[in-house]
Amino acid sequence: MYSGGEMKDSLKPGIEYVHKFLVPADKTVSALYPEAEEFVVMPEVFATGFLVGFIEWACIKAINPYLNWPEEQTVGVGIDIKHLAATPPGLEVTAKVKLLQADGRRLLFDVEVYDEIELISRGKHERVIIIKEKFDARIKQKVNNR
Repeated sequence: MYSGGEMKDSLKPGIEYVHKFLVPADKTVSALYPEAEEFVVMPEVFATGFLVGFIEWACIKAINPYLNWPEEQTVGVGIDIKHLAATPPGLEVTAKVKLLQADGRRLLFDVEVYDEIELISRGKHERVIIIKEKFDARIKQKVNNR
C-alpha cells in the first residue's frame, strides 16, 4: 500500500465531484498553439487540449480534500476520452468525475463532460499521487543531467 505521505483512509472509490467552467474565447483551438497557423484557422470552439486540462482540474478538485495537500499532489498519467461535440465560447461546461479505483498511488476516474446542450466528452483519466518535494528533486536532477 502507498506509504509516501499522509493520504487519508477516506480516499476510496466512489468519490464524486462536479466542476463547472464558463468557456472563454482564450480556451479555443486557436489559443492552444497560437504559433501554429493550422490551429489559428480552425473553428473557434473549446479545444480538446483545454478539455483535457479541465478534466484534470475536476479530478484534482475531487481528491485534494483526501490528500495532505499541497505536500501530496497528483499528476496525470493517462487520458482515454472521446471529444464528442463542439462547444463555442460563452457556454458553461460541467465535468462529472467519479473515482473508480484507488490502487496505492494510482487513481482511476470515470469522467463525463456536458455543455449546456449535450454530452461533449466521456472516458477515463488516471492520476498518480506524488510527494511534491521528491518529484521536484527528480525533475531538477533530470535538468542537471541533460
